[in-house]
Amino acid sequence: MLVLKNVSRVLAGRSVVRDLDLELAKGEVLGLLGVNGAGKSTTLRMIAGVLVPSAGAVRLGGEDLHERPELARRGIGYLPEVPPLHTELTVAEFLAFCARLHGLAGGSATAVDRAIERCGLGDVRRRLIGALSKGFRQRVGLAQAILHEPALIVLDEPASGLDPVQALKLRELVRGLGADHAVVLSTHVLPDVLACCDRVAILHEGVLRHEGRLAGSGAGGVLRVRVTRPLATNDWLALPSVVSATPFEGDARQWRLRLREGFSSNSLAAAIVERGFGLEELRTENSTLEEIFMAIASGSATAVAA
Repeated sequence: MLVLKNVSRVLAGRSVVRDLDLELAKGEVLGLLGVNGAGKSTTLRMIAGVLVPSAGAVRLGGEDLHERPELARRGIGYLPEVPPLHTELTVAEFLAFCARLHGLAGGSATAVDRAIERCGLGDVRRRLIGALSKGFRQRVGLAQAILHEPALIVLDEPASGLDPVQALKLRELVRGLGADHAVVLSTHVLPDVLACCDRVAILHEGVLRHEGRLAGSGAGGVLRVRVTRPLATNDWLALPSVVSATPFEGDARQWRLRLREGFSSNSLAAAIVERGFGLEELRTENSTLEEIFMAIASGSATAVAA
């Protein structure tokens, strides 16, 4: 769906993004991580067709966005960090206006109703946008981004400034959108990525430092396991489902395990019980992403393999 090939952007003589390669398929949610100033927003603007790369190409469905800019307007939904809202309009009026901009005059009412339903805006559709809470304004911004059913949805810090309840609802909404669209989510908040995304890419100083699938409990996932008796690495490697085993903080009863493709946490749990290891805890290992992110952000890692 989306391909970035050797994409760079120079602003005011400074290289903001350098030689960026990324791919995204329909049905995937990609989390674009990085500290402030890492190049995330610039990358999203190039993906959305707002900025032209200084070098390289951004392709949507195989077509270069620079050569065919109308594809960006038709095939991409973009929500910048500050939603471009007209606060003097009601929610329904604003979305109807956006529908006309997208050329949906004939089916604008249907498109507006669908976007309002998907974004949970039914109770506020007749209220002025200026009178809404920040959480509802973010939902209105997301509604305008998905109004025309784009193939690609680009979201820049959508949960910024939201309270925990609002952020949770927005994450659920983004996760749902990933079923029917390709989604790029830019953030520096790790819980947003862990809750919403299938894959993660980490930028630092404009360079892609890490890219890969998130660790999960499915095939190829990384798990944290605690058992009742001390074990050795070879005990774990004797299990067909385990490809690597590392003791956690030197404790021979706590391990970080990586599963082989084709195996799940359920099959691992069954094997642990069968071998009499004494299973006390088995959970998804999410701290790996935090460790990678902090190593890159602190400058202690110049590159981390996926």
